[in-house]
Amino acid sequence: MNMAVNTGNYGAFMEEFVLPPSPTSSSPPLSSLTFAVKDIFDMEGYVTGFGNPDWLRTHSAATSTAPTVLAMLNAGAICVGRTVMDEMAYSINGENVHYGTPINPCAPDRVPGGSSSGSAVAVAAMLADFSLGTDTGGSVRVPASYCGIFGFRPSHGIVSTEGVIPMAQSFDTVGWFSRDPGTLNRVGKILLQLPDEKVVHPSQVLIADDCFKLLSIPSARVTKVISASIEKLYGGHILQPISLGDYVESEVPSLKHFMENKIENEEFSIKSLVALSTAMRLLQRFEFKNNHAEWVRTVKPKLGPGISQRVLEALNTTDEHIDVCVSVKTQLQEALSRLLEENGIMVIPTLPGPPPKLQTETTSLETFRARAFSLLSVAGVSGFCQVSIPLGKYEGLPVSVSLIAKHGSDGFLLNLVEAIYDTLKEQVEIAEKLSY
Repeated sequence: MNMAVNTGNYGAFMEEFVLPPSPTSSSPPLSSLTFAVKDIFDMEGYVTGFGNPDWLRTHSAATSTAPTVLAMLNAGAICVGRTVMDEMAYSINGENVHYGTPINPCAPDRVPGGSSSGSAVAVAAMLADFSLGTDTGGSVRVPASYCGIFGFRPSHGIVSTEGVIPMAQSFDTVGWFSRDPGTLNRVGKILLQLPDEKVVHPSQVLIADDCFKLLSIPSARVTKVISASIEKLYGGHILQPISLGDYVESEVPSLKHFMENKIENEEFSIKSLVALSTAMRLLQRFEFKNNHAEWVRTVKPKLGPGISQRVLEALNTTDEHIDVCVSVKTQLQEALSRLLEENGIMVIPTLPGPPPKLQTETTSLETFRARAFSLLSVAGVSGFCQVSIPLGKYEGLPVSVSLIAKHGSDGFLLNLVEAIYDTLKEQVEIAEKLSY
């Protein structure tokens, strides 16, 4: 079945349709909720488009539906369509030259974030109650932050990626979006196959002070909100500052292979996290090449600006230092597990600033992208779970914060977000009144 591009409804959908929930004799947990699906998930009878018309043209309809989509239908949710995404999942901006850029309901003159752009917009514009996306380098966390909604990247390997076009398997995850923490948690319980559990209090909450210095808005606008909320609910004794960059540099020795003596804009960079993002992107390029080089070289697809350059870089990647990248992943996961211990949480900015304006010059976008990846790579490389939480607006643009928990603590993190969000909203209102 060919897909018709939808120009209305914020441009979020590639194709709108209704897939009813699977028949069930009991009251399903997601009954009557609607959801949208990123055009990277297989759905029986439809061609998975991967954000590019040449991919759509050269592939056949899927013969089965991705287990994650089936899980939503079996839980009683109603699928309302497939959403626009960045080409080959290789961008965090959300602009697609072929199908258009979904309109960011939170900031219409700004990019929506990618690559799960349409999935985020569908939720932010209230066209669906929740949506499925994928997050390799940041493709759920970024559009969630830009569109002022919740976005969850699960622990790597916890949620099935079967029936999802791979981008880079060492980092690929299936994530999801919602407008409220309750829905985020309900969807998570299905995808993570979790029982109902009581909320466990965090044992410690580490505030990565050095990361908040990267923000282009006053850091207090975020740190005071989260700190006041935690103190009110659990006591200030569990709050601790940390220099994440220093810790990573001392505890991940393999990073020395990617450390540069001098980096651009050093005032707005953390050297060890820049090195971490370098290792992540190198391994990502290598795996993307293994997955898609043959198709790219055979079909020679038309790719948009930025995407074409990144695909070319991937195709020219060698296996040099790949073994070191794998060591970095292992060492970082071990180091952060020691740091957070049982039921610890780390607080970092989701991104260094608000969404860039539409059609921003490519070089400027790449500079911002590089800064963003130094933050995004923490969960990306460690494989830890991360949630982006909306915190209102600052000067009319969306603000967010991220919480990270260790691998496998997804249920704990989802429960915690639901438990603290009412208090967070109170503190956001105070912050907006006081203008800090």
